[in-house]
Amino acid sequence: MLSAIHPLVALGVFASTAVTDAVYVLFNAAVSNRRRLSAANWSCLWYLLSSFAVISYTQQVLYVLFAAAGSWLGAFISVTFLTRRLPRKHPSPTSD
Repeated sequence: MLSAIHPLVALGVFASTAVTDAVYVLFNAAVSNRRRLSAANWSCLWYLLSSFAVISYTQQVLYVLFAAAGSWLGAFISVTFLTRRLPRKHPSPTSD
């Protein structure tokens, strides 16, 4: 089962989910700021990017692990970028 994992496909799934989650975070930021055109563009890109990972891991269930790792990294990096770029509107009593 593990021998059926192709390293380039695994890397592709990891990278596509990392970018997909980064785009998802940017989509949510656009929705929160009520930027309709940006939100629509990010949403379209989000679905296009996610299709590669979904198609890949429906063929081999172990690719879900690469998808999850990429998803975590994409969300982490994009929120880090947004936090440094945009000031917080409401101070949070707790932080990560």
